Amino acid sequence: MTDTLTTTASESTAQTLSRIGGLVRDARMHKKLTQAELAEALQTSQSAIARIEQGKQNVSLEMLTRISEALDTDVVGLPDPNRPINLRINGGRQLSGTIDVRSSKNAGVACLCAALLNKGKTTLRSLARIEEVNRITEVLNSIGVKTRWLPDSSDLEITPPARLELEAMDEAAARRTRTILMFLGPLLHEFDEFKLPMQGGCDLGERTVEPHLHALRSFGLDVVPRDGHYNAKVDRSVHPTRPIILIERGDTVTENALFAAARYPGTTIIRNASPNYMVQDLCYFLGELGVQVEGIGTTTLTVRGVEEIDVDIEYSPSEDPIEAMSLLTAAIVTDSQITIRRVPIEFMEIELTILADMGLKYETSDEYTSANGATRLVDLTTIPSTLTAPKDKIHPMPFPGVNIDNLPFFAVIAAMANGETLIHDWVYENRAIYLTELGTLGANVRLMDPHKILINGPTPKWRSAEIMCPPALRPGVVILLAMLAAPGESVLRNIYVINRGYEELFSRLNEIGADIQAFRD
Repeated sequence: MTDTLTTTASESTAQTLSRIGGLVRDARMHKKLTQAELAEALQTSQSAIARIEQGKQNVSLEMLTRISEALDTDVVGLPDPNRPINLRINGGRQLSGTIDVRSSKNAGVACLCAALLNKGKTTLRSLARIEEVNRITEVLNSIGVKTRWLPDSSDLEITPPARLELEAMDEAAARRTRTILMFLGPLLHEFDEFKLPMQGGCDLGERTVEPHLHALRSFGLDVVPRDGHYNAKVDRSVHPTRPIILIERGDTVTENALFAAARYPGTTIIRNASPNYMVQDLCYFLGELGVQVEGIGTTTLTVRGVEEIDVDIEYSPSEDPIEAMSLLTAAIVTDSQITIRRVPIEFMEIELTILADMGLKYETSDEYTSANGATRLVDLTTIPSTLTAPKDKIHPMPFPGVNIDNLPFFAVIAAMANGETLIHDWVYENRAIYLTELGTLGANVRLMDPHKILINGPTPKWRSAEIMCPPALRPGVVILLAMLAAPGESVLRNIYVINRGYEELFSRLNEIGADIQAFRD
């Protein structure tokens, strides 16, 4: 078969889908595959393949690439899938309608790592299908864990092997995510000696791993960095004899300590623990595994672990407050009224209080509960408002302060407000620098030092531009949102880092009025 898909600007979506469906059907029949066989190769359902072939299913760029690979035929005429994905944004458009907050990236990642504690089958419901999850599942699959997306869903089924095969680990995937560091806590229960590749992830400057190692030494873990690996040994005679005092109130540090405590058959007290949203979700997940955790939402956790965990469980990570802040920012910078459903309000209260003081008007529904049975949610409707710069600087603090990951969004919000705003990002030495790219789009941004930027608003005229996406997740999204405000056509190049943390963000923004197209060179 040589026929491939090419579309014109005038072709309707229905026509395009119909053409895609016909090409897929013809290619499948040429390969003498049934719909069920193609579905199995793509880890989806036969009904989904039937809808695609009938032209009744929206098909993502990623799915088109997978179909081409499964059929060994370039049926959709895609460019090289190894080339970076870029975005073309036609800005200056108001948004309207309703959009849901999806499940938390960080909570999902924590639960995915915690599944290594369980000898039984773990099913994570409505898990974010993002690049970060893809990298972790690649690593898990390479060491013998079976992962499977359940048909017509975002539910991930995780089945461990009798013994993990660490020597077969996909190191390339492991080095592309900082999450690999969170394997230390689970693996110390399984091996007396093991090694892990040193981690990657966002480029946010130097981030020491010593707080992790300090917490895990109480469980006999000794780690020596050598030859690009963390070389670990476990002394089984060592166990906590006093409360563990974390030297950094970090989210992943707390999670690693919880992993270690979960299968220690005694009581562990963790002090200076992070009470942040993903840690709370992990505690609820551990409860489903039979681990008792007291003090959830505080800085002191008491954990009563169990030596062996072998249960079949299902768990739904809660909604993502950082995505909620992203969507709220999209409404603010486009001066739009939208309704954001399923906002985890308890992890947004400080941010919303600051925004209210700046003049933002919004309405919220009555509270209801997330599928995890604990997290409080609301539906939030934005009202176009005139903003004034805050009287004080904006800086992050551990929960319940301004979330570290929400801080960058205040930079583009400040560019909409009357007056001068100081943003102090004391945590990362590089992230404030990336936010100066807002100046390319017309904002008045001045870098004071590697941790501080000064923004004078409101921006008199946003202008379109072509920008290479910053190598850090939240600044990348901030630049994208500023492009929504800028009339004309902007291009954001190589948005892999955004796909690490957001699921279908661009198509979902398009559903409420944005005009964003993904393309490869």
